Amino acid sequence: MKTLLSIGHGYSAQALARVLLPQGWRIIGTTRSARTAAQIAATGVEPLIWPGEDLPFEQATHLLSSVAPDEAGDPVLRACAGRIAAARFDWVGYLSTVGVYGDHDGGWVDEDTQPAPATERGRARIAAEAAWSAVQPVHVFRLAGIYGPGRGPFAKVKAGTARRIVKPGQVFSRIHVDDIAQVLAASIAAPHPGRLYNVCDDEPAPPEDVLAFAAELLHLPVPPAEDFATARMSPMARSFYAENKRVRNDRIRQELGVRLLYPDYLVGLRALALAGA
Repeated sequence: MKTLLSIGHGYSAQALARVLLPQGWRIIGTTRSARTAAQIAATGVEPLIWPGEDLPFEQATHLLSSVAPDEAGDPVLRACAGRIAAARFDWVGYLSTVGVYGDHDGGWVDEDTQPAPATERGRARIAAEAAWSAVQPVHVFRLAGIYGPGRGPFAKVKAGTARRIVKPGQVFSRIHVDDIAQVLAASIAAPHPGRLYNVCDDEPAPPEDVLAFAAELLHLPVPPAEDFATARMSPMARSFYAENKRVRNDRIRQELGVRLLYPDYLVGLRALALAGA
């Protein structure tokens, strides 16, 4: 039986599970809390509390890590690098971020662009990518901003907490969670160990446009625009605007044959609105 060990079985990995489970896969998903473990079990995934319980690498044919690095590096490798290196998997995936590319003043980047992260988070991700590659031939997936059911601009617009921060020329790339799942599934079906993929849609867009469109779909007032230069923001929130780039996704289409379900935020948000998500 094909068995996926999903370490850090969160939002994106759960979407992949919804693709694989109907195909007869066994999926073991780790979480840090008993409450989340019960929720995972209800989806047909075998929950495992980690850190805590032993990770069954020997039972897994496929391995996916969604765990972010911390101040000391990658937590999974810190605890289990030796066992992972000794295991024989058909496929290994690591979820990273397009934040590793840093700032390109709105210009385009692709997988051949030299990473130049502008934040500590980005630098930690580059280090984690390298660490995983040294342990196992890994597929690295650099994800853009994730949205989907239960995650996106609708909740903030409904709550009246959405802020349309306007920084001239600023764009972000995005990806619907179901498209992440189909990219991962396509890679599993056609492994290319050592390969990395940008996972994003076709249309980078200004964040204020996305929020405005979400408000229009909900028939709610569009939040007023706020000038980035004078807006009161936390250092964390402001740091996201330090990087401005457009991310290309040619490789997932040409190499994996992926046809995006939601090629831009207009299609994605319309679908979420129709589904009441």
